[in-house]
Amino acid sequence: MIALINASIFALLGLLHLYWTFGGQWGLAAALPTTEQGERLLRPGPFTCAVVSLGLFGFSAYCVSLWQPLLVFLPLFLQHWGIWGMAVIFGLRAIGDFRHVGFFKKNTNTLFARMDTRYYSPLCAWLALSSVWIGI
Repeated sequence: MIALINASIFALLGLLHLYWTFGGQWGLAAALPTTEQGERLLRPGPFTCAVVSLGLFGFSAYCVSLWQPLLVFLPLFLQHWGIWGMAVIFGLRAIGDFRHVGFFKKNTNTLFARMDTRYYSPLCAWLALSSVWIGI
């Protein structure tokens, strides 16, 4: 069941990044880290958003394959190591860079920082911990 929940989360995030790929603006200001002066630290273009979207859809498909192995065929090494890779990726994202992103960030006075503390980092922690649980 956890794999299905994670698959749904990844699919929704993939759709959001796909929306941004095609020029959507909703939520973009809160999704990118900024300095305290309001300058964006990242300026992803459509290609970057598309790559992230494809990665998220891939994670979703992987989680579906854990829930229902016959729906998605993945090589054995991906079936074995993929969940641990996801746990590491999202665990590192939850911890952050100690400046602008993650639970241990110093910059806490921006819209992104507040959203990161309330939603993004806890979501990443959930994805990391649930991936460990699935992998055990």
